[in-house]
Amino acid sequence: MDDLKLRESDDIQGDVLAGFKKDQMTLLFLKFEEPARARTWVKALEPQISTTRQVATFNAAFSMARKASAGGDPQTLKATWINVSFTYEGLRELTGKDPLPSVRPLSGLEAFKQGSDKRALGDTGDSAPGMWLFGNGNGNGKGQTVHAVLTVASDTVEDLQAAVRQQREACAAAKIVIVFQQDAATLPGNRRGKEHFGFKDGVSEPGVIGFDEPDPARPEYVKGHHGTRLIPPGEFVVGHDRVDSEPREMPDWAENGSFQVVRRLGQDVPGFWSQVAGQLKVLKQAKVVPPEATVEWLAARLVGRWRSGTPVATCPHADKPSNALAGEDNDFGYRNDPEGFLTPLFSHLRKTNPRDGLQERPGDAPFDENPVMDRRRIIRRGAPYGAPFDPAAEGGGPDEKRGLLFVCYQSDLVQQFEFIQKAWIDSPDFPPNRTEKPGPDGMVGAAGTLSYETPGKTTQLSLSQFVVTEGSVYCFVPSLRLLRLLGDGRLTDKPPTVVRPTDAFLPVPGMQRVGGRSWYWAYGTGSDGTSVCRTLSVAEGDEHSDARERPDRPLSTWPCYAGVTKVDAILPVPDEQQVNGRSRFWLFHSVEGRQVYRLISIADGAESGLPPEQAGRIDRPDRSLSAWTSLGGVQQVDAFLPVPDMQRMNGKSYYWVFHTLMGGQVYRLISIADGSAHQDVIERGDRGLDLWRSLHGITRVDEFLAVPDMQRINGLSLFWVFHQDKYRIIVIRDGHRHEDRISVDDRPLTVWTSLTS
Repeated sequence: MDDLKLRESDDIQGDVLAGFKKDQMTLLFLKFEEPARARTWVKALEPQISTTRQVATFNAAFSMARKASAGGDPQTLKATWINVSFTYEGLRELTGKDPLPSVRPLSGLEAFKQGSDKRALGDTGDSAPGMWLFGNGNGNGKGQTVHAVLTVASDTVEDLQAAVRQQREACAAAKIVIVFQQDAATLPGNRRGKEHFGFKDGVSEPGVIGFDEPDPARPEYVKGHHGTRLIPPGEFVVGHDRVDSEPREMPDWAENGSFQVVRRLGQDVPGFWSQVAGQLKVLKQAKVVPPEATVEWLAARLVGRWRSGTPVATCPHADKPSNALAGEDNDFGYRNDPEGFLTPLFSHLRKTNPRDGLQERPGDAPFDENPVMDRRRIIRRGAPYGAPFDPAAEGGGPDEKRGLLFVCYQSDLVQQFEFIQKAWIDSPDFPPNRTEKPGPDGMVGAAGTLSYETPGKTTQLSLSQFVVTEGSVYCFVPSLRLLRLLGDGRLTDKPPTVVRPTDAFLPVPGMQRVGGRSWYWAYGTGSDGTSVCRTLSVAEGDEHSDARERPDRPLSTWPCYAGVTKVDAILPVPDEQQVNGRSRFWLFHSVEGRQVYRLISIADGAESGLPPEQAGRIDRPDRSLSAWTSLGGVQQVDAFLPVPDMQRMNGKSYYWVFHTLMGGQVYRLISIADGSAHQDVIERGDRGLDLWRSLHGITRVDEFLAVPDMQRINGLSLFWVFHQDKYRIIVIRDGHRHEDRISVDDRPLTVWTSLTS
């Protein structure tokens, strides 16, 4: 069993390779409202995630117990499994940055980043994204964004409902919105194991090298599953061996993860059977089918299997429902049926997996299954939803919402799922280069004309579309290791690089202490050496969790920064905050080695989407520092610290000004008067930093930031002090002496999620 090491994985989530295989399943489509709370939710969720080892061990025990009970489900063996996946937008929310800053065009990563609603998957008309129940909100405004998909599966309805209730409560506590809930379940009675059209589903699943035991006599196949080929695990799980050992271009964080497709596919059951009956008459009139051919006979050819799962290729005349092995029979091919006389070229089975019968053109030798077909395989999960079609039963009528919750896993969305969907299922010219185009997939494809081939004659069939897309998302199923990192807002366990946007902070007007968060623009140097601005928020509470709300933007984004190459300091004009919908700031920056300042104004709520020319503007152009009486002799202002209990007192506001003098940093006390002139005065001359107990060990302060909900609480005010690659928290007491002390010792700047790249 050493060769089956993947069965022992505690890092790969359980549904990918092992498969939950439960009768009851619910998918919760989630949207994060507060990234910090979402990360806390991820941390709490991670221990509940089912691993491959857990699921594989249970499934093996269940299978053995079932055999011992002559095929009945063992009543004492029950389990509830949970897995989670994230959309591209979800990963960005959790980490505060773009998880895929650059992707190769036409790649699977590009497809993941764009999302399935942006991809040309034949989803038009009734299947158009604008009609979807979920998955159409990623940037187009038609619906709510999906950040994560939580899969809960169980053996009983009661256990499933209890688990879902628990997860819904956890989401509510984390301010996570449940955009949509999709329930699915195995159909009852003799429909068990079948989809709503009535055919056995999930028969042709691939085996996985390193997970499934090979057949001793035919090691390329799974033991006990006739004809089920073993495929390299890297086709389904990132970072493992692939067909032909070709590596995929993937970020390091994707290792042991898988890309997931979730689609809600509505099925028109009465329409399917009605049209099959109508097209059978066409074939009989053309005298190209046996007189005894039935609707079931033609439906089996549209699917490629009979209802029981028996392949038409091995049993063309009638079903063998009593054959216990029929549903597992994959030991067949189409090499001896290149024209599709037995299994039509448009059949669902042949369209989605041509096996050994695919030719470049008629008469050519077929392609080898390995590697041509093997690299297109996907692992399918999912289950039916809705009541079975039964006009005599309550809830079984033709208008009942029913269909298939389709779930699949692969390592490349473009080369696997999308290739099958676009190049095979929906293409009327696949297989290619034939005189008469085969037409789209006769069961799940778009409406179109199908070519029914018989020796010496082609008969055209016309079928509508029976399967409609009602929702779709592309997700990434992270490894357990990555899931733990995501709980900390990270994609890697390597020390994150710091962009250091700590030159200055500007409190976003109108967004201070709103909904328990305060928003800021942080200015600093980006990874490419240019000056940037990013948006971050800080939550109220003991942890003061921070989040990166917007990616870095060059200062040239807004006209108010025109000509600014580096922001040195920003000071809010004390009596001109949120006046007539705007707030003013003095912005200090350097031009050709000489510091100047300008007066800018920002519209309140500027993060809500106003264009830059309206949100931020220059109210007065650059001037020399000499215009400030209180800054006489100052060469470079580094930071301002407002005196907490002396703001807008008797028409004046007081500040400690930290500035550079002869290579060292000193500070002075100044005051600024209210009024249009804003008369400023130096209240106390320069002193050394050693007079501040709270700044012990610091030679240069980069910036101060007031802790938003800890100002003048019981006479104390807290501030974050940023210096080089560290920060600390200090306390300043109200009163004449303004006693200060360190509240929290130096910590690495990387603790701030919002300040790391």
